[in-house]
Amino acid sequence: MSTNNQNPTHERFKDWMPRVTVATVVQRGDEFLCVREMASVAGKTGKHEALNQPAGHVERGETLAEAALRETLEETGYKVTLTGLLGVYTMSPEADRTYYRFCFLAEAAEFMDSELDEGIIAAEWLTLDQIKAAQNLRSPLVLACCEDALVKPVLPLSLIDERFLTLAASTAELSKS
Repeated sequence: MSTNNQNPTHERFKDWMPRVTVATVVQRGDEFLCVREMASVAGKTGKHEALNQPAGHVERGETLAEAALRETLEETGYKVTLTGLLGVYTMSPEADRTYYRFCFLAEAAEFMDSELDEGIIAAEWLTLDQIKAAQNLRSPLVLACCEDALVKPVLPLSLIDERFLTLAASTAELSKS
């Protein structure tokens, strides 16, 4: 039996970690809900003002849908209703990082007028032309997701099966008995 230190495949991935993120495309008429934030921007070093969809990392124990709802509320002040899955987008801005972005479609349900996350400058509604003209997109995925929302078929939320997300917690509880 080979140990991880002797496995050449392990060596190839030792400095690589997948990152699971969610984004929410919320459309109202011909406008999309966007976030202006201070963030790392693809191809630049340091933090810059960037334009993004409500998006972020999935936290431990969270379903993808819960993460999308949380990020949207924290970054925009809007409670939303998820209506479908737009797609799963993969991007590697650097050799040691690959992002797997689960992009949801949603409808704005209620504006909560709550304090926004640290680093968020503002939430605003922009047309596709305004997004195309922006010189500070957080990544190429911002425009791609908006454009795709207009033409791609919507996938059902039931496509994501998260029944076993709590399996580790359930197993830990059983072992205590």
